[in-house]
Amino acid sequence: MKRITSIICACLLIAGMILTVSCNKGKSGSKGASAEKLTLWVYDSGRIEVLTALGKQFETEFGVGVEVSMVDLGQVRNQFLLSAGGADCADIAIIPHDNLGPMVENGVVSEINLGAKRSNYLDPALEGFNYNGKLYGVPLAVENIGFFYNTSLISTPPKTWDEAIAMTEALKKEGKVDFMLGCPDATYNIYPVYDCFGGSIFAKKADGSLNGKQVLMADPGFVAGLEFLTNMVKRGLIPQTIDWDGSHVLFESGRAPFCPTGPWALNRFKEAGVPYGIASFPAAKAGGNPGNPFLGVQGMIINSSSPRRLLAQSFAVDFIAREESMMAIFRAEQRPSAWRSIFEGAGDADTRNFNAAGVSAVPMPSIPEMGNVWDAWVSAAALAFSGERTPLDALRNAKSQIEALSK
Repeated sequence: MKRITSIICACLLIAGMILTVSCNKGKSGSKGASAEKLTLWVYDSGRIEVLTALGKQFETEFGVGVEVSMVDLGQVRNQFLLSAGGADCADIAIIPHDNLGPMVENGVVSEINLGAKRSNYLDPALEGFNYNGKLYGVPLAVENIGFFYNTSLISTPPKTWDEAIAMTEALKKEGKVDFMLGCPDATYNIYPVYDCFGGSIFAKKADGSLNGKQVLMADPGFVAGLEFLTNMVKRGLIPQTIDWDGSHVLFESGRAPFCPTGPWALNRFKEAGVPYGIASFPAAKAGGNPGNPFLGVQGMIINSSSPRRLLAQSFAVDFIAREESMMAIFRAEQRPSAWRSIFEGAGDADTRNFNAAGVSAVPMPSIPEMGNVWDAWVSAAALAFSGERTPLDALRNAKSQIEALSK
């Protein structure tokens, strides 16, 4: 009996030692390597360093490690959608908001509750990650294009497109320029033209959300925008060729006084030595509203199937959604911050001017039907510019294509 009792005691002692070691490992997680580790996918290199540093700070404060990896945006989107947010996906990913719709429709991202922190964010940034009345992302940064003008050719930026045309024609007579501007594309970068003429892509529902089944691209405002651009091609003020790089080269070489583009062009313009200013887009007519560009919002989404979903929420909402973290992200890569006080306190002239150009920017539609718009829109502009179809016919055809694909 004593022998059995001794064996039982020995077993209990060993079990206690194992439990103690296990507990100590758990306790050391907040100081050293954590048993839990979040994975974060980032689709561009500009934020890798700062998010890695913030991940280490999060581990110190919360006891949970964060592994940050750069993953192509297409792969991020595909992994979330194809694996339904399963084990092959990160716990957290950063995406542009216009990729959100299919992810929400497929149930692979979690709803976000910012609580009282909502008031710290720009309303358009929240709107970008709002889908059917619910928030599905923690906004990080916003971006929009601006209307660049060559300050050696243009002293004061035009308020209307008629002014821009008059300025360009005067410069052409002097042999100083060849074109008013080039079209970097026929869609995103030239959208302010459609907007200032009253064009919209989709109708809105009663709750303010977009109705993907009601396409407005053949309505008068949108048609007027394409008619204006087509007329500029006919008058030799815009090249017929839609060319992203070529439009920037025209501006860099001084052969066009204007260029619609975004902050990604700043470095190349500085390297080219072209003197520039950044303004709001011209209005369709005197007294009209400036053309509004699309607003892009980058933010964090959370994998709804992640076993670490609550930890991911803590990282995104409790740790990243605070001023010190948002300031660190802004300083690392100075895209306009989605955090209101940082956005409004922007110190450099370029950021202030981009912010002014995008003060009423239109959040890029994130509904799934938007994926059917791009090719049809590009085709419509090309057909109109070449004279193969009238702008109205080209856009009616585009609308039919989009509606057929969106059924």
